[in-house]
Amino acid sequence: MRTYELMLISHGTLTDDAVTANVERFTNLIGQLGGAVDRVDHWGKREFAYEIDHQREGYYTVIDFQIDGDQLPELERQLRLTDAVVRHKVVQPAARVRHP
Repeated sequence: MRTYELMLISHGTLTDDAVTANVERFTNLIGQLGGAVDRVDHWGKREFAYEIDHQREGYYTVIDFQIDGDQLPELERQLRLTDAVVRHKVVQPAARVRHP
């Protein structure tokens, strides 16, 4: 399994409960696909630099997870199909260097 980072932006018109449910949907999907969620970091509601799909703001969430690379296309397919998701990006983070 490889480590990935998912930046998920949910619609700004959603309630806090709906945003939490949206994030839980994808953390559960990662588990169903044989992966494991390491960390979920809610950044809260932020204004966009430019308008996206007639939206001026959205809820940012970063999810660190591990999953087999073969399962990643299904996760991204589900992210694209979900109306509550404005944008998303999955990256494989560079190795973190710890300084003394």
